[in-house]
Amino acid sequence: MSTFFRLSRAPRCLRALALPTLLTLAVGCGGGYDEGAYGSGGDSAGVGQGGAQDFGQFKKILEDGDIPAPETIDDVGFFNEHKIELPPADCDGDKVCLHGLFGQMGNMINGSNCTTLLVGMNTPIDPAELDRPPLNLALAIDTSGSMEGESIFYVREGLERMLDSLDPQDRVSLVTFSSTAKIRTEHTPGDDPLLASAISGLEAGGGTNIYDGLRTAFDQVEAHAQEGWQNRVILLSDGVATEGITSDAKIIEMAGSYGELGYGLTTIGVGTDFDVELMRTLSEGGSGAFYFLEDPSAVQEVFVEEVTSFMVPLAEEVTIQADIGGEYILRGIYGTKRFEATGEQGTIEIPNLQLAHRESVDDNQGGRRGGGGAIMLELLARKGATGADNYVGDVTLNYRDAISKEMVEQVISVDAPVGPTDEGSHFETKSVEKGFVMLNIYMGFQMAATRSQSGDDRGALNVLIGLQEGVEGWLEDNPDADIEDDLYYIGLFINNLRQRGAEEPPPSQTPPEPWPQD
Repeated sequence: MSTFFRLSRAPRCLRALALPTLLTLAVGCGGGYDEGAYGSGGDSAGVGQGGAQDFGQFKKILEDGDIPAPETIDDVGFFNEHKIELPPADCDGDKVCLHGLFGQMGNMINGSNCTTLLVGMNTPIDPAELDRPPLNLALAIDTSGSMEGESIFYVREGLERMLDSLDPQDRVSLVTFSSTAKIRTEHTPGDDPLLASAISGLEAGGGTNIYDGLRTAFDQVEAHAQEGWQNRVILLSDGVATEGITSDAKIIEMAGSYGELGYGLTTIGVGTDFDVELMRTLSEGGSGAFYFLEDPSAVQEVFVEEVTSFMVPLAEEVTIQADIGGEYILRGIYGTKRFEATGEQGTIEIPNLQLAHRESVDDNQGGRRGGGGAIMLELLARKGATGADNYVGDVTLNYRDAISKEMVEQVISVDAPVGPTDEGSHFETKSVEKGFVMLNIYMGFQMAATRSQSGDDRGALNVLIGLQEGVEGWLEDNPDADIEDDLYYIGLFINNLRQRGAEEPPPSQTPPEPWPQD
């Protein structure tokens, strides 16, 4: 399946972000939903699709006073830092429930309607009661010289916390790597004092041989792999490969060969000097999560998150197919990596689904990572649409139950309460309205980063000022911790541009279209 990255082309409905004088008109377009609709989704837990769990690299660059490049923000990571409250998970006993939520607002550039469909998933399962399979887990921990100090201290703390989250049947192999890899414990019970002792004795020194450390960890998983177990590796590093095989391509190829055997891989990058692209690519190939931890202390939470949520499997071999009909066509898909899209159909492939870590929007003490994210589809009115047909399309979810291995299929039909040619705006629920705002912010960051990279700091500033005004207006009626945090980084981006000497745009100026018209 082909993978497309839409980083250089804004959705038609988001081009209005470039219009500071008009964006405020969008913030009042949520009146079409029931104010009490869905709330927290009852007792339904979120579902995560893996991949990047944060956009930490982008945020760290802004915090350091610099200007990020467009490729430093990942749409999956950005969406995963947002908790979307979905309708209750009520899907006849299935472990994963599919939702399709409709939203529409007027395009503030030419007046034509902009339509979005939020595709989200949750589960009725109580995480505390889920009978997960035992872990065959190998930890590949960077103990090179650069890890000395607080980094290795927090790694020890995080691993010790993780031990409390393991079940008696879980087995852990601890591999450390500096100039070479060493096996500290092999397939050891999580409550074995030998494992705790090995963790407390971790010390830093030497070079960084990522290839040897990762290969040794995979070898441990392979040697002890069993049917019905979760066979996974967690790789943590704060640097780039300096010893052994240092080629990213060869490291990825090696990891990919183990991934084909069904062994998962999660990667954790600590600080700002690690190889971001390598770690992200490894996680995507290994059907796992990727974390960018600018603050080493966050390691303490991540190991626990991996064991308690992302390593709890719900579904495998997941596909989502959106068949768009009626008077709509599909224009774009955002918030996932493996997809194909045509005017009539979108097909998404997700290797596996796990429980999302965050339980609510306000659950952010350990960071915003692991909200479960969302997938946004952009729709357009079909040429010649009359508004007589409110049918939008069918969305089909297929997956293999991670425990029973049975195949499950769900089909939902989406109808719009308004037609594609109707004036005004409508959001079916608060969920899809928040998703629309998230997509606005993500694309605003992309547009600003792209403009500043090309030398147009004033254009970047103009985009962000309009975005800031719109987000502030939306938050007045819709308090939300995630969007408030996004607003903070919008402000940082604006300040950094001004500190770099960006020329202020005239109050009435609107920048030209950033991408060609369709």
